[in-house]
Amino acid sequence: MDDSYVDEALTDAEAAFRQTRGQTGESDLDVSDAALVQLRKACRLLEAARTLREQNGYYTVVIEASFVAVERSIQFYLLHRGHASGEDLRYEHTAVYQQGAEVNLFSEEFADRLTQLWKQNRAEVYYRETVASAEQADAMLSLADAVHRYILDYASLQHECVCSQ
Repeated sequence: MDDSYVDEALTDAEAAFRQTRGQTGESDLDVSDAALVQLRKACRLLEAARTLREQNGYYTVVIEASFVAVERSIQFYLLHRGHASGEDLRYEHTAVYQQGAEVNLFSEEFADRLTQLWKQNRAEVYYRETVASAEQADAMLSLADAVHRYILDYASLQHECVCSQ
């Protein structure tokens, strides 16, 4: 791929991430509070998942976006309440579930169930070891919506949410 259009595309992508001045940022994410960034990323992921689901397909992407939206929603709470810092967000995906249980956002049993759901299903769908279904996509999107709403209610910060629903 060296010295080809792929190499040129890689060079362009590298440059785009180095140069941030003058670029158009995603609306609603231009906040300085790290917690709000995570909350609003969750909102965006949920909206994208809903949009793709309405297209009658894209089950794998809907499932992946739903798992990530759950993580971002929990990360929002942890950051907002001072239980984590921005650097803490770069850990293993399922660690956020355990941290949520540690701060009594939900029970240890619930955290374990989320962890098992992620470990037993997310990777298999994502890496196409199994074919995603409409029912799985719908269930994951419903779960992500429910977790997101629960955390907003628990934190009493619905006014910071930019979800369309």
